[in-house]
Amino acid sequence: MERRALGRSGIDVSVLSLGSWRTYERIAREQGLEVMRAAQELGIDFLDDARYDDETGTAPIPTGYSEIVFGELFRAAGWRRDEVTVANKLWFEFWPEQTFEQELDASLGRMGLDHVDLIYATWPPNELGVEEIVDNVGGLIASGRARAWGIVNWPPASLLEATRIAGERGIALPCCAQLPYNVVSRSWVEGRDEAAALAETGASVVASAVLAGGALTGKYADAGASGRMAEQLADPSLRAALVAGGRVREVAERYGTSPAALAIAFALEGDRVASVLFGATSAEQVRENARALQVSADVLAEL
Repeated sequence: MERRALGRSGIDVSVLSLGSWRTYERIAREQGLEVMRAAQELGIDFLDDARYDDETGTAPIPTGYSEIVFGELFRAAGWRRDEVTVANKLWFEFWPEQTFEQELDASLGRMGLDHVDLIYATWPPNELGVEEIVDNVGGLIASGRARAWGIVNWPPASLLEATRIAGERGIALPCCAQLPYNVVSRSWVEGRDEAAALAETGASVVASAVLAGGALTGKYADAGASGRMAEQLADPSLRAALVAGGRVREVAERYGTSPAALAIAFALEGDRVASVLFGATSAEQVRENARALQVSADVLAEL
C-alpha cells in the first residue's frame, strides 16, 4: 500500500487509516480481531484510537473503555509496535484538573502502550489558548509520550498561530490536521484560507467523515435503511449529502465498485491528503473500502 509523509514529522503512514470511533466495544471481540487482521493484510499501518464516554450502558468504566478494547485487539492481532503508527487524542475534557501528561498517561495505561506516535489536540475549551497547548504538547514529545502532534478541526488561523509559536520555541510543528473532507464538504481542505494555512504550515491532511456519516453510500435512499443517520433523514442540513449519496451510488454501480470506495478515492485525491480515515465493523468492509485504491482517474473525474 502506498505510504505518504505526515508533514515534516519524519513519519510515513499508509494512505488508508483504520479508526475505532464507536466500533470495537460494540462488536464481538473475534469480529474486531478480524477487522484488525484484514487491515494488516492490506498493509494499513496507521491506527487511530480515541477515548470517549460509554454509549452502550455495558462498559465497566464510564470513559475510555474503547481504549482498553483497542489495546487488547492490538496485541491479539500481533502488530509489531515499531511498524505501526498509533494515534490518539487530547480532549481536554477534565482540564485543568487533569494535565496534558495525566490525560495522555491515562489513555496509554488503558491501551497498554508506553507511547503514541501521533497525538492530536482537539478544539480546546475557551480558557485554553494555543500558546499553552503548544508548550504542553511540546512537553509530551520531549518526554517520549508522543513522537509528533497534529490538530483536529481547528480553524486555519489557529493552525498558523500554533505553527508560528512552535517554530519560535523550537518545538515540533503540528504535522497534520484531521479534517472532514468529502464530495459535499470540501471547505475544510479546499477553502481559500484553509488551503493557504495547510500550505504555509506544511501540515498534511488526515481526511475524516469521508462518507458523511454513511450518507454518501447511498444506503439511506432505500426504504427502511438502518444506520447512524436513519432517524435524522428529515434534517435539512443532511439533504445535500443524501442527494449526493444517490449520485455516488449510481456512478459506483456503473463502474463496478462501491460507493464507499468511490468516496474514499475522492478524498485520497485531495491536495495535501496523507491518509483517509475510516472505521469498519467487519473484515469485508475493510477490504471493500480498500477498493478505493483501484479507482481510476477517469471515474474520479466523472465523480
